Parts: sequence; structure tokens; C-alpha cells
Amino acid sequence: MSGKRRGAPLSTRTPRVLRGAVIGSLAAAALGAAAGGALAQAPGAPSRPDPQRETEAAVADYNAGNLRAALVQFHDAAACGNRLAAFDYAMMLINGEGVTANVPEGLRWLRRAADAGMTQAQYVYGRMLDDGEFVARDPAAAHDWFLKAAQQGHVQAELALANQFLDERGTPRDNRQAFAWYKRAADAGEPVSQYVTASFYERGGDGVVRNLDIARAYYAAAAAQGDDAAALKYRELTAAQKAGPGGASAPKATGPSY
Repeated sequence: MSGKRRGAPLSTRTPRVLRGAVIGSLAAAALGAAAGGALAQAPGAPSRPDPQRETEAAVADYNAGNLRAALVQFHDAAACGNRLAAFDYAMMLINGEGVTANVPEGLRWLRRAADAGMTQAQYVYGRMLDDGEFVARDPAAAHDWFLKAAQQGHVQAELALANQFLDERGTPRDNRQAFAWYKRAADAGEPVSQYVTASFYERGGDGVVRNLDIARAYYAAAAAQGDDAAALKYRELTAAQKAGPGGASAPKATGPSY
């Protein structure tokens, strides 16, 4: 595919992801998906805090604005192996929330959470590497982290990975791989990916069979989430189909832009 890709809504600066990440991850943590779990204790040993409960309490304090209490509890839970707590503690250190900012220590905890397999940490660390924020810019290393998170179903990592394949950033250009990851994110409901996936189907090529009905469906899905450009594309394709081959409303041959 050629042309300029539509800008993805990834401009939010990386350090300010904590509040949404905490809220979004809490349900998973409660099911044991994001938490590392409490360490085993020997019989008769002094009772240690449950890292799961410490993390949940920290989330409550953070959302209530009790940042210092949240910081302490995130640290304690992270020290006991809770990946979500390690990530949130890292973000608070980097942001300087409840404490004077300490970026090197925050990066250490962020990397610890990423190495433990937490997808949000992998994605955020990848974003830092891709943007050169707080760390030396390294798109190839970012690609590796995006891939780790995307393979576990992290939707924003799927979008970031697709963008890299399309832009030839950190990896050789591969439009087929780009399409595969855009479609995967689109099917998970990500609106920018829905628009770009529709564009692939509208134009065809790169292993994608041109199909205007599928294109309209993806444009409609993005439009339903407030994408005005997608709504316009849906109306244009619908009008073109009604006009028939060669009609005045037929789509222009220039193809979509990304």
C-alpha cells in the first residue's frame, strides 16, 4: 500500500498512562491474570501482606487521590512479585506522583514488570523506545517489545506493531504483516485499525482481495466510535455501490491513505 497513513491516537505522552492502566487492569488482577501472586511462606513465619490485596488497596487509594499511601502499597506488592503493582509503582516514580520523580528507578521497575510478561508494561516500554522518551530511541528494540505484547493480545501493541511494519520503522516494510496486525486490532474494536483495515479492503492488493462490502463494514465500525472520516468513507462507498459500475459516485482510483 502507498500513501500517508492516518495518524493513530497514540499522542498521549507515555508517563500519563497510569490512571487508565490501573483501572483497566484491576479486573484482570482480581482474576490472577495480571498479578504475580503472593510468595510462599514457611509455617510459623511472620504474616506477610497479600500482594493481590495490597495492589487492590493501592488502586483504591490512588483513585481517591491518596498518592503517598498508594505508592507505598504498590511498592510493597511489587516487592512480593505482583506485576501490576510493579508497573503502577514504576509509573508513579516516573510521573513523580506521591514522590519526587525518579526516572531511573521507575524504568527499573517498568522493565521488571515487562520481563515478567505484563503486556501493558511491555507496550509502554516499547513506546518509550520507539519515541526515545526517557531512554535512547531504538525502534528495533521497541518492535520486539510490541511483538511480545501483541502476541498476548494487547490491542494497542498490535496497532503499534502494524504501524511499524507499514512505516518500515524498526523492521523491514511488510504490508502483509501490517494488514494482519491491523485486522487483529480492528477485530478487537480498535477504531484506527478498523479504518486502516477498511482501506486495505477498499483498495485490495498485498494479499488482500478487494471487497467493498467488507470495507464498508469496517468503516461503519470505526464511524460508530466517532470517526468522522470513516463515516464519510462509508457514505461514499455506499453511494458508489448504488450508482453501479462507472456511476458518477464511483470511488476514485487513487486508493485510500493511511
